[in-house]
Amino acid sequence: MAMNHARCIRYITTKEAVRVACQRTFATGKAKKGSKGGGAADAPKASTLSKEIKSSTTVGANILKEGTDPKILPDSDYPDWLWHLLDKRPALSELRRKNVETLAYDNLKHFVKLDNRARIKENNSMKAKN
Repeated sequence: MAMNHARCIRYITTKEAVRVACQRTFATGKAKKGSKGGGAADAPKASTLSKEIKSSTTVGANILKEGTDPKILPDSDYPDWLWHLLDKRPALSELRRKNVETLAYDNLKHFVKLDNRARIKENNSMKAKN
């Protein structure tokens, strides 16, 4: 069947190809006045919140029906570990190059986790080949 399509494509000229490629292939009805999907609804809406509110609250973080968005607190009010969540951690290859006995506890824990993950993937690939 694919060969039939390939033979047909050979005889299409460039103009026909452009016309077919630019042609819509799904049925559309004319939009009625006042119906859904008007052009005005697709336009981005301007924010009704002031810059002051945006900078002092976490907009959209409220999950309760009868509640308010939480206020942003000063950095000193948050725990220290929070600021280290997005720090880059060393890759397995980098940890393997280092001496395991001199690694810090966090890096050692990360090394064991990545090494176990790599061994599991290796074992699964060996089982899949058999």
